[in-house]
Amino acid sequence: MYDRILRQMREKIRSRQYVMTLHAEEEMTDDYLSIFDVERIILSGGILERQQDKDTVEWKYIIKGETVDGDLAVVVAKISITGKLVIITIYAE
Repeated sequence: MYDRILRQMREKIRSRQYVMTLHAEEEMTDDYLSIFDVERIILSGGILERQQDKDTVEWKYIIKGETVDGDLAVVVAKISITGKLVIITIYAE
């Protein structure tokens, strides 16, 4: 259902056109995850749902996939107005 946006996100990962929020970096560390896990989840996972941010009215996407170790985790991300992929948060399942 969200094939087009997932392809865009994967291309942003491959071309290193993404940024992590401070919150995402903190959550990544708290759950013992790495940037390689973030990349793997987006490159091999699928979008579970789309949510609209109440403040900015931007769409954000919930992506579930496998980490490098094969565990399940979730990334919440959006495409910013500048065209970069923004990793909002990440958490282990």
